[in-house]
Amino acid sequence: MDNLQEINCKEIFKKAYENRYTWKNDFHGYQGKCIFFSNDNIHKGDFAVGKDLKPNIQNIEDEKVVKSIASQLFEVCIHRVKRDFESVHSENNFNLLKNSKSGIEMRVSGKNQGDKYRVKNNLINMVYRKIHGTIIEIFVEEFLDTGTGSLSKKYSSQQIDPNTLEPNSQKLEYSDEFLNMGNEDYWILNSRTIKYLNQNQEEETQKFVFEDLCLLN
Repeated sequence: MDNLQEINCKEIFKKAYENRYTWKNDFHGYQGKCIFFSNDNIHKGDFAVGKDLKPNIQNIEDEKVVKSIASQLFEVCIHRVKRDFESVHSENNFNLLKNSKSGIEMRVSGKNQGDKYRVKNNLINMVYRKIHGTIIEIFVEEFLDTGTGSLSKKYSSQQIDPNTLEPNSQKLEYSDEFLNMGNEDYWILNSRTIKYLNQNQEEETQKFVFEDLCLLN
């Protein structure tokens, strides 16, 4: 094992951060058809994501479904925005917690005090972050290497109560599939499956499918 004193966590995290797949800054958005499957219900509609990355869902009546599809699209798009490491993390320091076969785990001090990350093979495979007053904990099992950066493909997400540090939401298991949109090398989400246990501890599945995708000029 490496000498722990020689592990430069900030450098290791920076490399992994810059290894995430992002869209170019001149991305104009895209559109297509969206299909939402939940239990035995199917909703079909159309969507567009503009240059501002705000999703617009049409031809679906159910407001809850519209909101659900829009939030998945927005969440995916917001992670594709290229933000310079210094502009995000210049006021943070990264301190080693442990080095194991799962990766190098580090705790943030400074601006985002208390956040934690784990990095293995130049990939961030665990995120523990305080967002809007709640802690989100994400573990990534599988990545897609696009050739210009990595995308999380299979992962879990759970909310943690910041006071008790106990989970306060069900654990969501995500499985994402991406499509490469031709010459521009844009990778677009074309399906997302989310599995979780309901209040009766029965497994439920939601599936979002995005097809007939085309980039906007």
